[in-house]
Amino acid sequence: MSSITSAAAMKLLDIRLKHAGSIITSAIGEFSTSGVQEIVCLRAGGTIDLFRIVITNVSTENNDDDEEDEEEEVQTTLKLLKRVETRSTLRSLTAIRISGSKKDVILVGADGGCLSLLAFDTATPANNKNSDASVTYKIIHCPSFGKSGCRRDTPGQYLASDPRGGRAVMIASTEKRKLVYVLNRDSGGNITIASPLEAHRPRTVVFDLVGVDNGFDNPIFASLEVQYPEYEDAVLAERKKKTDEEDREKMEEEERHDVELGQHGDGYTKQLAYYELDLGLNHVSRRWATSTVRSACCLAAIPGGLDGPSGVLVGGEDYIEYLHEGMSPPSSANGNSKITPKRLICAIPRRELHPKSKGILITTISVLRQKKGKFFALAQSELGDVYKVTLQMSKEDKTVVTHMTICLLDTLPIGNGLNISKLALLFVPAEFGDHGLYQFDAIDIEDSAVKFTSEETISAFVKSGESSEDAFYASSENAAAIVPTFRPTILRNMHKVFTLDSLAPVTSVLVGELAGNEVSPQFYTLCGRGPRSSLRILRHGLSVTELAVSELPGVPGGVFNVRDDRTTKNGKFYDRYIVVSFADATLVLSVGETVEEMGKESGFLTSDPTLACSALGNGDKDGGIVQVCPGGVRHIRRVNNQVNVSQWSVPGIKKIECASANESQILIALAGGELIYFELDPMSGNLTEACTRDIGTDVCCLDVGPVPKGKSRSLFAVVGSRDSNVRLLSLAPASLLEPKSSTTLGATKPYSAALSIVDGGDGASELTMTVGLEDGSALRANVDPITGAISTSPSRRFLGARPVSVSRVTLDGSPSTLLLSSRPWIGRNGNGRHSMAPMSYAPLDHGCSFSNEAVREGIVATSGTTLRILSVGENGGNNALLGNDDDEAFNATNVSLRYTPRQMCLLSAKVGETGKKIVLALVESDYNDYGAEEKKSMGFDGTGRLKTTSKKIESKSNDDAMDMDEDSDDDDANNEEKKEEADEEDEDDINTRLTPIRGPVPSGKGHWGSCVRLVDPQNACSTLDCVELNRNEAALCCASVRFHSRGGESLLAVGTVTSMTMHPLGHKESHVVLYRVVNGDRLQFLHRTKVDDGPVLSLVHFQGRLLVGIGRTLRLYEMGKRQLLKKCELRGLPTMVKTLHAAGDRAYVGDMMQSLHFIRYDSTANRLVLVARDRSSRPITCQELLDMNTVAVGDKFGNVSILRLPGGADVGAIDVTGTRALWDSSREDATPKLETLCTYHVGEVVTSMTRASLVAGGAESLVYVTVTGRVGAFVPFTSREDVEFYTSLEGYLRVEAPRPTGRDPQAYRSYYAPTKHIIDGDLCDAYAQLPYETKQKIAEQLDRSVGEVMKKLEDTKNALL
Repeated sequence: MSSITSAAAMKLLDIRLKHAGSIITSAIGEFSTSGVQEIVCLRAGGTIDLFRIVITNVSTENNDDDEEDEEEEVQTTLKLLKRVETRSTLRSLTAIRISGSKKDVILVGADGGCLSLLAFDTATPANNKNSDASVTYKIIHCPSFGKSGCRRDTPGQYLASDPRGGRAVMIASTEKRKLVYVLNRDSGGNITIASPLEAHRPRTVVFDLVGVDNGFDNPIFASLEVQYPEYEDAVLAERKKKTDEEDREKMEEEERHDVELGQHGDGYTKQLAYYELDLGLNHVSRRWATSTVRSACCLAAIPGGLDGPSGVLVGGEDYIEYLHEGMSPPSSANGNSKITPKRLICAIPRRELHPKSKGILITTISVLRQKKGKFFALAQSELGDVYKVTLQMSKEDKTVVTHMTICLLDTLPIGNGLNISKLALLFVPAEFGDHGLYQFDAIDIEDSAVKFTSEETISAFVKSGESSEDAFYASSENAAAIVPTFRPTILRNMHKVFTLDSLAPVTSVLVGELAGNEVSPQFYTLCGRGPRSSLRILRHGLSVTELAVSELPGVPGGVFNVRDDRTTKNGKFYDRYIVVSFADATLVLSVGETVEEMGKESGFLTSDPTLACSALGNGDKDGGIVQVCPGGVRHIRRVNNQVNVSQWSVPGIKKIECASANESQILIALAGGELIYFELDPMSGNLTEACTRDIGTDVCCLDVGPVPKGKSRSLFAVVGSRDSNVRLLSLAPASLLEPKSSTTLGATKPYSAALSIVDGGDGASELTMTVGLEDGSALRANVDPITGAISTSPSRRFLGARPVSVSRVTLDGSPSTLLLSSRPWIGRNGNGRHSMAPMSYAPLDHGCSFSNEAVREGIVATSGTTLRILSVGENGGNNALLGNDDDEAFNATNVSLRYTPRQMCLLSAKVGETGKKIVLALVESDYNDYGAEEKKSMGFDGTGRLKTTSKKIESKSNDDAMDMDEDSDDDDANNEEKKEEADEEDEDDINTRLTPIRGPVPSGKGHWGSCVRLVDPQNACSTLDCVELNRNEAALCCASVRFHSRGGESLLAVGTVTSMTMHPLGHKESHVVLYRVVNGDRLQFLHRTKVDDGPVLSLVHFQGRLLVGIGRTLRLYEMGKRQLLKKCELRGLPTMVKTLHAAGDRAYVGDMMQSLHFIRYDSTANRLVLVARDRSSRPITCQELLDMNTVAVGDKFGNVSILRLPGGADVGAIDVTGTRALWDSSREDATPKLETLCTYHVGEVVTSMTRASLVAGGAESLVYVTVTGRVGAFVPFTSREDVEFYTSLEGYLRVEAPRPTGRDPQAYRSYYAPTKHIIDGDLCDAYAQLPYETKQKIAEQLDRSVGEVMKKLEDTKNALL
C-alpha cells in the first residue's frame, strides 16, 4: 500500500465495481416502445435505470406412456435497456404522457436546482417489440428554478403530474415553495414547457403531493401539508402571564412535552389542500382544503372523469380515508344516533400478535385503472402487509362514493412504492434487500380474504359515543378493538417470478480468498435488515448453471456443434450434432429428446480426429455438413434419405494441421504453411477448391469468421503462425488469401484465434479479432471492415497460466467470445465498450456454442474426460449480467441470517493438536424485536409455512382415507409416484411463494433480539454454531483478540448493550463478552465483564490486550480469570468512540461526530496519550488504516477523506523529561492537526472499507461498500503519465458529458468540501457513451486516438480485476 500513502503519489481513481442496489422510487409506463410495459427506477448514487418486462414462452415436453404433450412455460424477467448516469442526488420521479403521444416521458427532481424532462427512444421495429435494439435517451428540457443541493425550501422533493394528458406538473419542496409548469406541444410536435407559476405558502410543511384526476377540467394537485404558526406567539404570550408557582410548574411540564398537532386550532392541523391551475388565466390558486387524520403520510389519486369518482385516498396510521371536494358525508349505520360522521374512513385489518397500543402506518398506496369505471388500489403497511382497497359508488350517481372495503391481499417486503402493470404483474422496489416482480394469481378476493369496511368503521365510531372523530381515530386501541386479525403466511394470491438483486444495506465487507480452492478472492458482505438479512459471498465472474455432465472414453482434443438446418422453431436454428474429437477418433452425438451416440449412419469419419466441422448452407437450402480431418475434407450430404459422402484428400504425405469452417467457407492449413481455401457452390451445393497460398511458415491457428447477416461470405480470415505473427487475409473473390494487415506478438506465439461481429454501440457492427496466446494472455483488436486494417492499439489481458483457447458463443442474443485458460472467461460488447469477466466454474479445455429447445443459449465444453453442457447466468438465464451495463460481473451466494448483521471478524481456531482453521464470526441484532425463543413461545413462524404445511398434511390424510381398494398394489405404487411428483411440484410452488415476515412488534421500548454466529467460509459459509444472547441484550461489535496470557490463542470479544433505546439514547448496562472457539466449530463462553461510561461500539486487539471504546472513554483491558482487568484508560473524548484500529503502539479512534484521533500508548507510564486530531468535524462511519501515519475515513454525509499525521507530530506527545507544564499539554490549540490528503464525495454513505488485492499478486486498492449497496474501489496511480491522462480526461468530460439533471459533476463531487486528488471514475467511463465526434474531439486534445483512450480505460479496470 506504499503507492497509496506516499505523498508524491497520493492520487486515486474511484472505480465502481457494482452499482447501488437501492431504488428510491420507480414508475411504470411505455417509455421506449409503444405497447411495451417498462419500469423506470431512480437508484441511489444518481442513476436512472430503464427495465423492460419481457415475457417469453418456453416449450417443455411431458412424456407420458401413451402420448406426448408439449406445454409452454411462461418466463417473466426484467431486462435492463438503458442506464443513465446523472452524477446527482435523485429525489423524485413521475411519468407523464403528453396528449397526442404514444409513449411516456419522465420528469425527474434532483439536487441540481432543475426540473428534468427526459425521453427514451429505440430503433426496435414495431413487429418485433422484444428485439435487442439499442435504447437512447434525450434531454428534452432542463429548466433551472433554484439553488442546487437538497434544501428544505428548494423544490424537488415532491413531484406530481396531471393524470389527464400531462398538461401540467407541480414540483414542491419540503417547506413553503411549490412551482407549476405547463406542458404543451408546438406546431412541430415538440414538447414545450412554460415558465413556472408560483404556488408558495409560507410556514407550510408538505408530506406528499399527487395530481388529481378530474377529467379535462383545470388541472388540480392535492397536497398533504401542515401550516404552523409563527413560533406560537399566542401560546407563549399566555404562558408569560402565569406568575404563581403552580402555573410555572405546569408550564415547565408542558414544555417538556411536544405540542401535538391540532392542539391550537385549525391552522396547526394536517390538511389535504387542492391547488388549481387556471389554464385560461395562467394562475395557480389554493382552491379547497380540509383536515385529515394527524398520522396521514401518503396520497393516491382515484380515476376521475368518465373513469371514476375522482378524489384522493389518504393513508395514515390504522386507517385509509377517502377525501374529495364536495363529497357528501357517509350515512350512519345507526340512524337514531345524534352523532353525524363526516369522514369516509376504513380501518385496516391487523396482525394477531401486534400490540393494541401500537398503530400500523400505511406507507404507500397505488391505484390501477382496469377499464372504464373499474379500478382498485393497493396499500402497503410498515410491516409489509398489502391490502386491496375498493370503493363502491352510488347506483344513481357514479361520482359519489358510498363506502370502502379493505381486504388483506398478501405480505410482501416493505417497498418504496407499488408498481402495478396491466400484465397482472406487481413490481415492488424494496426498501432494503432484493426487489421483486410478482405475478397475480387472484385479485377478486373480497369473498375469501380478511376484510373490513367503512360501514363497520363508522358504525363503531357511532356506537362508541365519542363526540370527536379526531379523538376516536387517533387511538390505536379503538382500531385494534374493531378490526379482524390475521396471521401472515406465504403468498396466497401471487407468486414471485423475478428477483432483482440488491445488496442494500451493506454494513460490513471483508475481502480475501477464504474458500480455500479458488483463484481470486471473495467479497464477504453483511447485507439486509431484519428477516431479509444475509451474508453474501460475491465472486467476480458470471454464474454458471451446470445442466448435464457425461463421461467420455478419453481426453478429447476438441468439441464442435453442427447446426440443424432442416428444423427451426421461432426463427431459430438448433444444434443437430455434438462432435467430440479425440487423438485418434471422433465421437458423434445426436441431439434430440435424448443425446445418443451415432455411428457410420451419420456420415462422419469416426476413425480419425476432427479438426473442424460445420453445417453448410444458409438455412434456406441444406448444404450438408463438412468435416475436416488430418487426411482431407469430407462433404456429407443427405440425398433421398441416403448419406452421400464426397472427400477431398490431401496430396502427398502432408497432413492438415488446423482448419476452420463456416456456413459456406472452409480454410485449411497444411504442414509448412500452405493454405487451401474452399467455397460452397450455391447452385450445385458442392465444395470447390478456390485458392491456394503458401505463407512460408507453420500455421498455429486460423479462423474464417462468421458470415454477416444478409451476406453470403466472410470477407476476412485470421491466421496465426509460429513466427509470432498474426495475419489478416482477404476472402473477397477478387483478392483471395491476399494479406491485408498483420501484427507481431513479440516473444509469445498464437494458440487460437477468432473473428467476431459485435455491436459497436452506435447501432453499427464492428469486426473484432481475438487471439489466444501461449503465455496465457488474450489479445483483442478491432478490424476495419473495409480495408482489413488491424487497429494500432490492441488490448491485451492476462487470463491464466494455460494457453488460451478462443471460440465464438452467443449469450443473451449477442455474439460473445469464450476464452479458456486456467479459468474460463466470457467477453462481449455492450454500451460502446468491451467487457470481460470470468466464469465461476472449474477450468475447461475446449468449448463452443450450443442450442436446443431446452437450452436456448448454452455452452458445450470438455473438462478432463467429461462432456458438460452449461448455461451462463442466474437460474439458467443470462440476465444481462455482462456488457449491458457498466457493472463488473459478480455472482452471489446468499446465507440467510436471523437478525440484522452488525459486524464480522476472522478467527484462527485450533482443530485437533496441530491443525488450524479459519472461521468467520458475525454479530447480529435487531432493535424493537423479540429474541428467537420469545417468538417461538408466542407461536410466531417467520416463514409462514407452518399453517400451510399442516393443511397439506391434513389433505393428504383425507386422500388416504378415501382410498378403499386394498388389493390394487400397482395402483398404490402409481399413486405413490404421483404423490412424490406432486410433492416436488408443491415444494417448487412454495419456494416461489415464500416471503419474509417481520416478527411481532414489542409493546415497550428497549427490546432487542441478538445472536453471535460462527460460519465456515470453506464450506459455503455454513453455520457452525449460533449463540442466542440474553433477553434484550444486543451485540453491536466484535473483534478477534490474542491475549499474551493465553498463549496467543484467538478469542472472540463481543461488545453488548442491554435494553438500549434510541430516542432518547440510553441503556441499562454494557458488557464485553469473551468466547473461545472449540475444535473450530463451537463457541465456548468464558466470562462477561460489565463496563460503565456508555455503550460498547468498537473493539480491537492491541499489543496482546483488548482496547475497548466505551462511550467517550477508551479503555485497555488485560485477560483475567473471571473478567477482564482494566489497565489504563483515556477519558473525555468528544462524543462517542465509533471505530477503532491499532498498529504498533498507536490506536486510531474514530469519533461519532468529531472525526479522527491518533492515540499513542506510553508503556513506561502505562497511559494513553492523544497525539493528534482532525481539524474538521466529520461524523465517522468507518475507517481503514493505510499505514502507520495515514488513515482513510468515511462519514455519514457520503464523503471519503484520507488523513495523515504530520511528520514529527508524535515526538512531543510523550514528555519523557516531566518538565512540561500540565496546562501546556492539555491545551486544545497545542494538539497537532491531521493533514487532509484526499477528499471525495461518493454520494452514498460509506459503511465499511478494507484494503485488499482483488487479483492474486496484484496491487492493493481500497475497497469500500455503501449503505445503498454500492461496491467500489480507490485505485492508486502508479505513474505520472496515468495521473496526467485521467486528470485531463476528467477535465474535458466535466464540460462535454451530458447533465441529465443539470448538476455540475465537479460540484457534485465537492458537495461538502472541494474534491482533492481523487479522479471520478464514473465520469471517465462516460467517455464510451459520447457521440463519436465528441470522442474524437477529446482524444485529439489528449494527443491520442479514440481507440487508445478506450484501451487505456479498459486496461485500468483490467489491472484491478
